[in-house]
Amino acid sequence: MICSMTGYGKGEASGEPGRCIVEVKTVNNRYGEVSIKMPRSFLGYEHEVRKAVATRVKRGKADLFVQWEPTQAEVVVPSVNHAVARGYKQAFEALAHDLHVSAEIPLALIVSQRNVLQESVSEEQSDLLPLVLQAVERALDSLDQMRRREGEALRIDLAERRRELSGLVEQVRVRAPQVTAEYHVKLQQRLAKLLGGAELDPQRLAQEVALLADRCDITEELVRLESHFSQFDDALDLKEPVGRKLDFLMQEFNREVNTIGSKANDAAVTSLVVQMKAELEKMREQVQNIE
Repeated sequence: MICSMTGYGKGEASGEPGRCIVEVKTVNNRYGEVSIKMPRSFLGYEHEVRKAVATRVKRGKADLFVQWEPTQAEVVVPSVNHAVARGYKQAFEALAHDLHVSAEIPLALIVSQRNVLQESVSEEQSDLLPLVLQAVERALDSLDQMRRREGEALRIDLAERRRELSGLVEQVRVRAPQVTAEYHVKLQQRLAKLLGGAELDPQRLAQEVALLADRCDITEELVRLESHFSQFDDALDLKEPVGRKLDFLMQEFNREVNTIGSKANDAAVTSLVVQMKAELEKMREQVQNIE
């Protein structure tokens, strides 16, 4: 099933030590990128959490936020880095001496400095990994539900636009043989006018028409487009990430349509090519949202 690269999910898991809350949001990105923010005491879990996210998010940028709420019964007492605290006190006293101001330094000022108070990591902290991963998986489940809903909307829109594109290509296919026939008539009339009624060389006229037909022949482009259309339709029904494949096929669509446009020697075909390019641009924008 097609998934959008954008989405949001939230998951929670509770246990005796407390409650873990995980939020994850994803946005478009050409590659897979995971950013994780969690409490310092959980940094040892980052590898496992990152691996869990990478298993579910194949393409796009994922931002994951982990919060931890200890139970009311649990009292977390931060540890004090006495060496850092003394260093700040000495620095403040030296500064007060240099500035000739009062050296009375409030305890609150020292405590508020960086690394004076540090989160204590309990011995049981390693037991929290299963709880964290459970919350992560629930957040990813919620994310997947949203991404699948948006992905289905994208699939329906792309399928409809692909059919519209196929209809334009069919009009080009029908029009192409008429271009050569009309050129034959116009060339014959132009030559007759220039020659003032003199006899035309049928063989020479046929050669000129054949040269134009060869230059304007788009049979190969039409055949390749049909093949690409078939691959595109198949990709829309795959149960795996198909964003890169669809992106590649869009480039192939553009290449064939551009070639048809460069070979066109007819206003009607040129007009159809312009419409096809407009439809392709809309499709390309949608494909950029697919994982």
